[in-house]
Amino acid sequence: MIPAKHINCYLMDAPDIIIGSRNTAICDVPKMVYGNKPTDGGNFFLSPEERDMLLAAEPQAAPLIRQVVGSEEFINKKERYCLWLVNANPVLLASCPLVKERVEKVRQMRLASKKAATRKKADVPQLFDEVRQPVGGSLIVVPRVSSERRQYVPIGFLPAEIIATDLLNMIPSATLYHFGVLTSRMHNAWMRAVCGRLKSDYRYSKDIVYNNFIWPRSVSEASDDSELIKKQIEIAAQAILDVRKKYLDADPACTLAILYNPETMPPDLLKAHQHLDALVDKAYGKKFANDAERVAYLFDLYAAAVKGA
Repeated sequence: MIPAKHINCYLMDAPDIIIGSRNTAICDVPKMVYGNKPTDGGNFFLSPEERDMLLAAEPQAAPLIRQVVGSEEFINKKERYCLWLVNANPVLLASCPLVKERVEKVRQMRLASKKAATRKKADVPQLFDEVRQPVGGSLIVVPRVSSERRQYVPIGFLPAEIIATDLLNMIPSATLYHFGVLTSRMHNAWMRAVCGRLKSDYRYSKDIVYNNFIWPRSVSEASDDSELIKKQIEIAAQAILDVRKKYLDADPACTLAILYNPETMPPDLLKAHQHLDALVDKAYGKKFANDAERVAYLFDLYAAAVKGA
């Protein structure tokens, strides 16, 4: 047992600091935003069966339909689709009566709202209420609520063709390096220390957790060593995605909820995470005995960053 020098309000051996809400990230990293908010009364969304029925009647509507994920669909691998009409060809849209019928229902739903902002969005009923989806590239998705039993929050690295709802936090145009650091034990320890709770589950806030997280300074510096560490993190991050895919593709019943359950997490997935964890620790230039040391170190970095701002 090592005696603590000072216990702060987060029950950490670290400086007295309150982690407040920030609109922008304290480090030079891509912006995290909420996913796309539909405000549609459910009319944009399609089950696999509804998608098949719509396409059987209107096969020309295929370009207007995209796979969609919220936290439930992502973690539990539930198949769901939505009408995505951003930049839709108006001639194509005019040729799809069933699609237009759904759009009209969205318009009527928004007009009936008590909120003036929602009624205003009835002017563009073919679009989600809030649209943030990138065009091309990849995006990181982070469930806004995740089980407290998981050592690692299941974070996704998805093609931008998949639409993310506002039940996920999203980082458009992200890289494997960003995914690697966020899925590491270092970031997960920080999240557990400062996040809010929904009952006992973790509630991931972009303004508190992500925007206040101190990223490895060594990697942001231009040098051969930093580029090597960054590349190693990217390779390790891809290895985690590859192990996940192996299990998810092998059995339709397999989900991220199962893969990240402590009792059912496959040893090779855990090993892949532990390899990534070691590389991220290396990027911070220290060896940590436990998560308490990781969080205390991040608090020290945060205190220095705030003082120097």
